Amino acid sequence: MISLLTFVDLATQKFGEFGDEPTTLTEGQKEASSLLWSSEDGHTTIGVWECTPGRFTADRTKAGEYCHILSGRASVTNADGNGSRDVEPGDLLVLPQGWTGEWVIHEHIHKLFTINASPTG
Repeated sequence: MISLLTFVDLATQKFGEFGDEPTTLTEGQKEASSLLWSSEDGHTTIGVWECTPGRFTADRTKAGEYCHILSGRASVTNADGNGSRDVEPGDLLVLPQGWTGEWVIHEHIHKLFTINASPTG
């Protein structure tokens, strides 16, 4: 039997400990996350993430990401500078596998994420 899981009030979901954002371009920027679900094959993960204001680079060359913004505001820009999007609560941002770029967090942000890595082979 397949078990159905329900997560409610994601904006107040408990996160892990805050740590340094590893690709930050802003000294002191912090992030935290909590994994909610992972597929048996490890190709898909779903969780919640939060980050303090600042800039960081992002690399989705190995896995695409779907981001549902729960609170806060940010701008996301392609690495080549061709294309930028502002995101806020209620928005769904799709970062296809192969995307690289930069996030600018304007206001402490919470998001629900789904990361999906297409199997290579």
